[in-house]
Formats: sequence, structure tokens, C-alpha cells
Amino acid sequence: MGLFERYLTAWVGLGILAGVGLGLLAPSVFQAIAGIEFASVNLVVAIFIWVMIYPMMIQIDFASVKDVGKRPRGLLLTLAVNWLIKPFTMAALAVLFFEHVFAAWIDPASASEYIAGAILLGVAPCTAMVFVWSQLVKGDPNYTLVQVSVNDVVMVFAFAPIAAFLLGVTNVTVPWETLLLSTVLYVVLPLVAGVLTRRAWLKAGGPRRVARGVGALKPWSIVGLIATVVLLFGFQAATLVAQPLVIAMIAVPLVIQSYGIFVVAAIGARWLKLPHEIAAPACLIGTSNFFELAVAVAISLFGLQSGAALATVVGVLVEVPVMLSLVALANRTRHWYPAAGAGDAGAQGSSRTDALRSP
Repeated sequence: MGLFERYLTAWVGLGILAGVGLGLLAPSVFQAIAGIEFASVNLVVAIFIWVMIYPMMIQIDFASVKDVGKRPRGLLLTLAVNWLIKPFTMAALAVLFFEHVFAAWIDPASASEYIAGAILLGVAPCTAMVFVWSQLVKGDPNYTLVQVSVNDVVMVFAFAPIAAFLLGVTNVTVPWETLLLSTVLYVVLPLVAGVLTRRAWLKAGGPRRVARGVGALKPWSIVGLIATVVLLFGFQAATLVAQPLVIAMIAVPLVIQSYGIFVVAAIGARWLKLPHEIAAPACLIGTSNFFELAVAVAISLFGLQSGAALATVVGVLVEVPVMLSLVALANRTRHWYPAAGAGDAGAQGSSRTDALRSP
């Protein structure tokens, strides 16, 4: 992990402080930036989000998907948690807290937007940061790659209908065209660009060229993230100063969701007798979020200064410290699972793992 990745929480915190400070000092500048948009998508933020996503997408190797049938249990657990459980528990928790527990402190309009932001986080499973979490728990990089690849394929088709269904349940009207356009813009196109870049680099210099290229681009990915955080909190500066408890209230259901989903996935992995090398990444994939996509869709659907965008940015804030605590928990519970080589992991070959080790 480089300097940026190792202290990501600190950089996000500094970005929040910078955004709030600059938003208060120069509100007209942020208003001007907010006006640079096309088809409800802010072009400045779109550039930063692409900077974030593109290096991560290069690491996705769709060729590994063909091996999924040999060891399906870990993948099935991840898919069940991500698409059959997580979106619905997130929606339920958001409604519970924003419409009931915190009803006395949040107006109905803001509550609906916070619910929408939380739902978008719940429907966007992690795509790239999971490689970091997998490395920290000494997960099987080959299997993690398969899980992420298949999740991305499923997300292309499942994100829009599940999000629209859940947002409709919570009485938020969402135009299907906008949601589908956002999915194409922030998932499909970066994936295509990443695959093409990876293929070109493999032809030019093999895995070493890919590793070198991704390593060079990674700092820019963090720069894009911090720049986006600065803008979003700059747009929300007045609201944050006027309502300092809003961030804490939004964080409560997000944190409960993360720990709750981890427990559900851990119980499932233990029941399926998955080895730690597969179980730990499976649990972490389900608990983390593809917050770049959630932020992007929240912005395109509800606007840069919306409560939905703010809720997704709070997801960025709580993600890293919560996930690092879950990494520590996963490492301490290594003895819960059978040794590598049992169950589905038996088909794993060490040479194959080394060959597909994530850059």
C-alpha cells in the first residue's frame, strides 16, 4: 500500500475539512462549478470520478470468470449477500432511522433523499477497493478477482432495476432513463476502457507492464477521490454548518449495515466451510461499497447539492475506518474456517494463484 492508500481515511478527512472551508469562503466558485453540467451530470465531477474508476477497472481480468464453476460456493455466497440481502437490509435500515428514529430532527423531504443515497450505496457492491481488503486479510487473489469480475457483470444488469424498485418503494420517483444512463456512464464504459487498456499493456509488456501502469495511476485515483470529496462537501458546506448532526445521523445506519452484513456473510461462509482465503474476501466484498458509482448516480439523479449525494459521500467517510476494523476482525477469526484445500478451495493450484495475483 502506498502513502495515499495507507492513510486514505486521513486524506478523506482533510478533503472534507477543505471542502467545507472553501465552500464557506468562496460559495460563488462552487455555485459556478455546479452549473457546469450536461444532462444532469456535472462535467467537473464526472472527470474526477473517471480518474477514480479508470485505474481500478484496469485490474479486472474477465478471463478468470471461466474458472468460477470449479469452486462456486464462495462466489454464490458473495452474490447472495450482495444482491439478495444487502440492498434490502440497507433500505430497511434507512427507512427505520430516517423516517422513524430520527424523524424529529429530519424533515420528510431530506429523509427521502438520505434514504435514496443509502439505497444507492447498498445496491453498489465494491469493485476495486476489495483488492486492498483482500490483500490485508491474505485472501486468494485469484478467487477475489473472480468475485469482483462476476459482480461487475451482474451490476451492469441488476443495479438499475434493483435501485429503481427500492427507490420506488421509498416513494422517490426515479426516471429509468437517467438511472440506466448513469450505469452505462459510470460502470460499462470504464469497464470497457479498463479491459482495452489491460489488453494493450499485456501485449506490450505482460503482467509487469500492467502492474507498472496501475501503480503509476493509483495516486491519481486517490487524487480524483479527494477532489470529488472537496467539491461535494463544498457544495454542502452551508448545510453542514447549519446541521452538524446530520453527518452523524446518516452514518448510523451505514455503519450498522456494514457490521451486520459482515456477520451474515461470516455465518454463511462458516456454514459453507469455506477456507479463510476465500471466506474473508467474500465477507469484505459484501460489506464494502462501490461508492464512486453511488456518488455518481446520486449526483445525476438528485443533484450535486442533494441529501442523496451527501449520504453517499458520508458512505465514503465511514467506509475506510469501518472496513479496516473488519479486516482486523477477519484476521482474528481466521481459526473459524477450515484450512486452505478444503471444500471448494481444493481445486485451487498454487501456480494458478501466482499467475493471477492482483497487481
